[in-house]
Amino acid sequence: LRCCDKTDRNSGPGSERGPMNGFSTEEETQSGHNQVCCLLDDSERCTRPAGNASYSKRIQKTVAQRKLKLNIDPSARHIYICDYHKGVIQSVRTKRKRKDSEDDNGSNEQEMDIPEVDLFQLQVNTLRRYKRHYKVPMRPGLNKAELADTLARHFRTIPIAEKEAITFFIYMVKNNKNKLDQKNGADPC
Repeated sequence: LRCCDKTDRNSGPGSERGPMNGFSTEEETQSGHNQVCCLLDDSERCTRPAGNASYSKRIQKTVAQRKLKLNIDPSARHIYICDYHKGVIQSVRTKRKRKDSEDDNGSNEQEMDIPEVDLFQLQVNTLRRYKRHYKVPMRPGLNKAELADTLARHFRTIPIAEKEAITFFIYMVKNNKNKLDQKNGADPC
């Protein structure tokens, strides 16, 4: 592990960009466990340990749209945020989805029982395939976040007979009739 000061790290080609390019130097990578969150929360620097989530331009845009009092500390040498702020940012997106669904059908009590499904974790091609399969009407050219939000609203409207679905699942597992067991030739015993 080599110790160096700010002038040593910032000298050379590309130093005008500094660490904000998303890449870290060997020294920063090796001492990554010492990093703290790069965010200013209501103008105070967060002191929690940084996780592996980065404060990308897309996340900055989400934070600005939701009017959160989070900014990147200009003196930070990286763009990694703590798990707490990662959760705060994700929960804002989740709250927005729930609010939209309550406005659509007006039933607040029923919505609380339904677990939130984050379709944003799926690939864009999978979201498009879902859209095509269910023939969900929407304007063309949506980005992934807009596509996921629209499809999440649609997903919550699909009626499911829970008792029948669970009973059928248990029956199929007990009788070894699921497709995965047949494809892999696995013997669950």
